[in-house]
Amino acid sequence: MVNATTAPAPAAALPSAPALPPAPAPALPSAPAEQHLARLRRERSSIKWTRFADDVLPLFVAEMDYDLAEPVVDELVRRVRASDVGYLDGPGPLAPAFARFALDRWSWRVDDSRVHIATDVSVGIVETLRLAVPRGGRVVVTPPVYPPFFELVEEAGAEVVCVPLLVAGESAGDVTRASSGPPALAGDGRARAGRAGLDRAGLDLAGLERAFASGVDAFLLCNPHNPLGIVHDAAVLAEVDRLAARDDVLVVGDEVHGPLTHPGVVFTPFSPVAEAQGARSVTVTSASKGWNLAGAKCSLVVAGDYRTAVLLDGLVEEVACRTSILGLHANVVAFGCTDWLDDAVTKIVANDALLASLLAEHLPGVTYHRPAAGYLAWLDLRPLGLGDDPAAVLLAGARVALNAGHTYGPGGAGHARLNLACDPGVLVEAVRRIAALVASRA
Repeated sequence: MVNATTAPAPAAALPSAPALPPAPAPALPSAPAEQHLARLRRERSSIKWTRFADDVLPLFVAEMDYDLAEPVVDELVRRVRASDVGYLDGPGPLAPAFARFALDRWSWRVDDSRVHIATDVSVGIVETLRLAVPRGGRVVVTPPVYPPFFELVEEAGAEVVCVPLLVAGESAGDVTRASSGPPALAGDGRARAGRAGLDRAGLDLAGLERAFASGVDAFLLCNPHNPLGIVHDAAVLAEVDRLAARDDVLVVGDEVHGPLTHPGVVFTPFSPVAEAQGARSVTVTSASKGWNLAGAKCSLVVAGDYRTAVLLDGLVEEVACRTSILGLHANVVAFGCTDWLDDAVTKIVANDALLASLLAEHLPGVTYHRPAAGYLAWLDLRPLGLGDDPAAVLLAGARVALNAGHTYGPGGAGHARLNLACDPGVLVEAVRRIAALVASRA
């Protein structure tokens, strides 16, 4: 069992990997895929397409390669043509738009009066923590987890308490190998991963109980979990609620990947479960991940109960004013574009199966934690012998850009995160390059 430990944010980087000769990298096997990449490099200016040279396959930052939903594009154009680019002071039409989506998808009845807005999910989290946690207070996170969580707790003037995830009944990282067979949902609903029924990941409830009882102020919950793609089971969330209510711990839930839940998997929003048990909660979410709108800069901050609603009424006016009016209207339209969302999920699920098959054939030592939601693939690359920061080695030697696992906190060294929301041909070429590099080092 892993005890709760107080820990600083993970180091920004490990020592640089030694320079390696590039693995052979001929043209992509699919001409359409190569043309697709060329178009994106030509048309887009985000870090995904400008940080690295053109010979690098960008599979790192959580942006989709897919084009935006046309109704969203039309709305953005309409707002700009109307010169509607001023300041905001509240959610306006976004609150009912999200409420309709949440009711339809998750049977969650959102109270419009409890909805606030912020620039993005990270801002919503840190502003909530500033209100709820005293200077020097303590906030639980569950690594390996989205790296900014560590920074946000520090920004709010609090201290990180790590309660690492459990994988296969042990600490994160004790896992099984990738399989080309169908993904499986573990019996307790905690994870869908490589070999059916063997690779399970989830919250360490005993560790959370100890941390909550020790007097922490808040728990930063990632649901679905980034980077493992875990959709926490309703029964597990209910136990978290019970513990949080008992020790009066505020649960702040990042649920931005919730709309991207895969078919056959049930996503449970945390707040309605929490309120039923008397626990305090805040949900921070957005259309940013589900509809590829990260740069539009708008998120929702939703109080899950009366006490927390009073707390969030204390958000300073600037939190809303700094939110993009274009992003707000893009979010309003996006939450109605469920056909586009479903199509995106279909593509992601197909790429999930493709990656599992490619790894099983060409890199059988790699463990792939297959996501139950979202488009982020968490890979255990330790058997490849690429060191604690394999992403640096793969960038230098294979020209494939992944997110470095060690930045996700304890349990992340030797791992990397890969973005599935791309053309299938890019995944084929990425695995080919990695396999060629590994073979050249054997």
